[in-house]
Amino acid sequence: MPLTSRFLPGWLRNYRRERLGADLLAGLVVTVLVIPQSLAYALLAGLPPQVGLYVSILPVIAYALLGSSMVQSVGPVAITAIMTYAVLSPLAAPGSPEYIGLAAALSLVSGAMLLACGAMRLGFLSQLLSRPVVSGFISGSAVLIIVSQMKHLLGLSLHGANAWQLLADLLRLFPGSHWPTLAIGTAALLTLAFVRSGLTGTLVRLGVSIGKATFVVRLMPLLVVLLATVVVIALDLDRRQGVAVVGTVVEGLPGFEFVFPAFDTLKRLLVPAAVMALIGMVQGITLAQTMAIKRRERIDANAELLGLGGANVVAAFSGGMPVGGGLSRSAINVAAGAQTPLASIVSAVSMIAVVAGAAHCFARLPLAVLAATIVMAAYTMIDIRGLRQAWAYDRADGLAWLGTAGGVLAFGLEAGIGLGVLLSMGTLLLRASTPHIAVIGRIPGSEHFRNVERYQVQTIPGVLFLRIDESLFFGNLGAVELRLNQVLEQSSGIQHLVLVMSAVNRMDATAVEVLAEVNRDLAERNTRLHLAEVKGPVQDRLVRSELWASLSGEVFLSANEAFEKLGGQLE
Repeated sequence: MPLTSRFLPGWLRNYRRERLGADLLAGLVVTVLVIPQSLAYALLAGLPPQVGLYVSILPVIAYALLGSSMVQSVGPVAITAIMTYAVLSPLAAPGSPEYIGLAAALSLVSGAMLLACGAMRLGFLSQLLSRPVVSGFISGSAVLIIVSQMKHLLGLSLHGANAWQLLADLLRLFPGSHWPTLAIGTAALLTLAFVRSGLTGTLVRLGVSIGKATFVVRLMPLLVVLLATVVVIALDLDRRQGVAVVGTVVEGLPGFEFVFPAFDTLKRLLVPAAVMALIGMVQGITLAQTMAIKRRERIDANAELLGLGGANVVAAFSGGMPVGGGLSRSAINVAAGAQTPLASIVSAVSMIAVVAGAAHCFARLPLAVLAATIVMAAYTMIDIRGLRQAWAYDRADGLAWLGTAGGVLAFGLEAGIGLGVLLSMGTLLLRASTPHIAVIGRIPGSEHFRNVERYQVQTIPGVLFLRIDESLFFGNLGAVELRLNQVLEQSSGIQHLVLVMSAVNRMDATAVEVLAEVNRDLAERNTRLHLAEVKGPVQDRLVRSELWASLSGEVFLSANEAFEKLGGQLE
């Protein structure tokens, strides 16, 4: 293989020419359709609008070369935008040079963390946050995004550190809304709501194919933005009626510059950057996996971390806004027919032309319409179905969802994700510290053992079979001892106690000592302790312990073997 080819990604080395047409078309379509979204998310992050276009160029190319997903598209996304604003707005005035520098530093630090995790092959860390916690965080963030955009929809100036304060300001100032702005924003919002909920079905009933109908639906937000801009220009609403517009959009490519922040500022960014990296990791890898499954492809979680990390590091020097894997951007990419990351590279190159020669066209785009597009995108992120499913299956998971979402709304993004993690860990510890322990017997005519409270089973007088359904460690031994004593008190004349350990994957030193004490106590009651179905890794450690040498009973390969032998001894 030539030396240069070794540094090319696999998809490019093995690129098939028949995919070129589809990738070229998809790249051009994505470029056009994500322009309003890129501008909107830059403003949501508190950055100049052109920054959203800047970070749709080099970061996109970096991910295409380093990532493993064939169709995931990175760029400015709602979650990273609102996190950027929440973290940096207390430190500097949004839009100021200092603020832009802090955004670049945040992108650099979070990107470096993702790169480090990818280099150390820590892709498994994306599984550390449970689905209810991630869903609750994204849903709470979506509500926060919607509330934050009300000022643009109503033409108001709202001030508040969290959603509740913003809502209070909104209710107090609503009578003073700027009615021309409200009219434009409401019309755009209602149009986008119809597009999302009913346009596809309407077009299909009119005879349009589902593929074409889906493409039209993807195209409609851009048409709404263009129409609103034309109306503002035609009626001169920004100058005569005071309708807020994007304003000057700087043309030309971004310069490669970066001012490293002071050490104290960097320390303040470490925790938010870590949270942003973790959320970006979970969201990006999950999205890539979902699309790969639909396309019967595979992704490499560690390569995804390298791709996302590289995109954010590059963004720090070419725009300064943190980026991530975007659901809507990726959906547009797939719907446009993208086959490989070449579509993203084509989109990035096309965006250069937009930035260099067409940026001024967006100067009179009304902010209310951009706010409407953000509100609709955020609305789809609120996962009420996930809450219902979690609550129906396990109330603890449902509480983790509610706690995370409520924490985001009440205390902010970092506190919200922290609360969600604490709730998840608390639930995990609670379950592990109160293991299920069942008295079991044999199903007649078989070698299978089940809970005596759920099945009609055979038991042996004087022999008690207990199955422990959890690994044993210092945190749950009190509950295990209590359950053992309760069962022994309820059963008289027990000569043999068999602990079935098929579900015990690990035992710590404390657990071994406690079982040795139980063995001695049972021996004083003339009851022998037996073990059955001990897993190999557990047995490897037990053979070096006091319990193994002093065990009053035997170690059986299976519960059925113990049943047969002990039943025969007592006949």
